[in-house]
Amino acid sequence: MKRFFAPAQLGHAPARELHNGGFTAYAETPARADAILRATGGAEQPEDRGGAAIVAVHDADYVRFLKDAPAMWAAAGRPGDAIPYVFPVVGRRPLKLDRIDALMGRYSFDATTPIARETWTGAYWSAQSALAATHVVLEGERAAFALCRPPGHHAGRDYCGGYCHLNVAAIAAQAGRDAGVARVAILDIDYHHGNGTQDIFWERSDVFYASVHADPASDYPFYWGHADESGEGDGAGATLNLPLPHGATLAAFRAAQAEALAAIARFGAGLLVVSFGADTWEGDPISHFALKTADYAVLAADIAAAGLPTVIVMEGGYAVDALGANVAGFLSGFDAEG
Repeated sequence: MKRFFAPAQLGHAPARELHNGGFTAYAETPARADAILRATGGAEQPEDRGGAAIVAVHDADYVRFLKDAPAMWAAAGRPGDAIPYVFPVVGRRPLKLDRIDALMGRYSFDATTPIARETWTGAYWSAQSALAATHVVLEGERAAFALCRPPGHHAGRDYCGGYCHLNVAAIAAQAGRDAGVARVAILDIDYHHGNGTQDIFWERSDVFYASVHADPASDYPFYWGHADESGEGDGAGATLNLPLPHGATLAAFRAAQAEALAAIARFGAGLLVVSFGADTWEGDPISHFALKTADYAVLAADIAAAGLPTVIVMEGGYAVDALGANVAGFLSGFDAEG
């Protein structure tokens, strides 16, 4: 299986995040990518395909903000990484403000996702990795893997959050549509719900979004991912959320994934994008499922058996010492089916 990653993605390295009422070391570290590369045998440098595929998904003003935020933060005399502290309540006036603090709140939904000096570069090349994997699949590869770091599924059209700045799964799916694939499906199997992906395609009937994740009644991101959310307008019925309780094991997760795959088959997708998070592992420091390393090959084999051209983009997974083995196990499930 072809794998893609750009060393420039390692430059994104915020120092800390706000978590559970205090500052702590940033969990989405460059060490995550290093661990995956060591365990999977490395990856190819993606081609630079430019920014058109990014602004096909993300608001152009938001993209400019991601590029400009570090310089604006520094110009305001602030040390370190840019972190928001004020957020507009839903329904408040959408004022055109240019102070960095107002913009940080306007374009973020949490305080766990700083914008550092190299964040734009890292996110840009994360998107290029996703695009490289998408294009080789569109050209005939059965499956390809993009080591996307920073990850993407919490980023919406015009907001960042959850360690995510550009939504790599959405960018891959839209690239598939723009290449002529009539229907694209996204299967999100990260511990946390991909609220940004859901928002982007919420009113669209050409991209089906299915997610297996922790119940948002008890887990981040709380305000999205409940079982009754199924899309609106043209997208009514094109979203499927399958929340699971703490302690979910392979049996429960596999059954929910099977339900998602059956819905994707009924949808008639010509391309599948998998948002894969290994934070479902039993020892992940910020999650509460109970999957074992050996389970990932089983889940991947089930996905591969669906027979769809498949783009795999990396999302979460924060137990760095085990992360490489978990990702390698997942990719091995595709290799076995091949």
